[in-house]
Amino acid sequence: MANVAIIGAQWGDEGKGKVVDWLASRADVVVRFQGGHNAGHTLVVGEQVYKLSLLPSGLVRGKLGVIGNGVVVDPEALLSEMARLQAQGLAITPETLRIAENAPLILPLHGAIDRAREAARGEHKIGTTGRGIGPAYEDKVARRAIRLCDLAEPETLSHKLDELLLHHNTLLIGLGAAPFEKQALLDRLLELAPLLLPFAEPVWELLDEARRAGRRILFEGAQAVMLDVDHGTYPFVTSSNTVAATAASGAGVGPSVVGMVLGIAKAYTTRVGSGPFPTELFDETGRLLGERGHEFGTVTGRPRRCGWFDAVMVRQAVKVGGIQGLALTKLDVLDGFAELKICTGYEIDGQPFRHLPAAMGAQARATPVYETMEGWQDSTRGARSYADLPAQAIKYVRRIEELVECPVTLLSTSPERDDTILMKDPFEG
Repeated sequence: MANVAIIGAQWGDEGKGKVVDWLASRADVVVRFQGGHNAGHTLVVGEQVYKLSLLPSGLVRGKLGVIGNGVVVDPEALLSEMARLQAQGLAITPETLRIAENAPLILPLHGAIDRAREAARGEHKIGTTGRGIGPAYEDKVARRAIRLCDLAEPETLSHKLDELLLHHNTLLIGLGAAPFEKQALLDRLLELAPLLLPFAEPVWELLDEARRAGRRILFEGAQAVMLDVDHGTYPFVTSSNTVAATAASGAGVGPSVVGMVLGIAKAYTTRVGSGPFPTELFDETGRLLGERGHEFGTVTGRPRRCGWFDAVMVRQAVKVGGIQGLALTKLDVLDGFAELKICTGYEIDGQPFRHLPAAMGAQARATPVYETMEGWQDSTRGARSYADLPAQAIKYVRRIEELVECPVTLLSTSPERDDTILMKDPFEG
């Protein structure tokens, strides 16, 4: 049996939560390998709706959840999320959740600097959630991050706070924001230590043991390929690498352990926040897609921008993200449209492009080249086999496969976990 990595193939919010939940029921271990609490997954299990930001989705299914070293962890946000889910009846203990001892922490000063810088950008905002994700990754790369293991060493913690505050307070004062006092931060971290350290572990060792025992591992990505800090629409991206290659480094395993890569894409396109979006619709169709798809960010609550399916972008995500099979979600949102459009290319300054260039200006000037297809009037909602789908819906899916150069191996036809059409089991490799 193969392991599976799940990543987003657009700009996030593709419905990864349902697909992860669906696969987690058949996995033994579920691992988060990048991002922070700026990501959100919504899981619908019977009458219960679970909203997760940091916790691996497998916890809802009683699976072992692992937060890898590639994740930046906000201790306050994590404890708050744990308390909320425990109130919903989930048991979250050191037996069900493990956190990499070398995972970097997000402190209150990270959120403060994030928000201060975004405010200073004025009309040039990049759309950050203001939760400190980027500054925490900056500290990691600059080798001044406080990591979970540091909570066990008060002297180390004190020294590292001196270095952090030297850097961040200088920036905060320069941006007109209030600086932070060391003692208050130190006291709070020492209070948090006994709450968090029982969950800490060298998870690379745990995952190696799971691999050797033949246990199924599901690697759960956050955000999506087009928000990758290298391969996305920079600078309107997240602060981590979101491609499947990061699953190995962000969890502490070798590349061969990652297994099959499943990319998640909506049957149309959405985006939250700023940045280029060639197929964005500003008309009644765009409004209708958002309304029918309930397009609001899980974490931020911000309304998502909506547009037609961009096959150029997803093809690019397939190539750089290492995607071997596509899970297409929210097909039912397209029910009843007389015609549908798929972006098959761009035009920039009169020149045709079959990819989205890296340069900001070129991305902003990209206009879509569309192919129009006949829609379908019958409902696809709740379909659980290809035989339940209208002929035109099948044609639409087949055309997407051709354009993105990747097979659709799974179709989701409602938020309900079992309303899924499986063409190929990802765990079979």
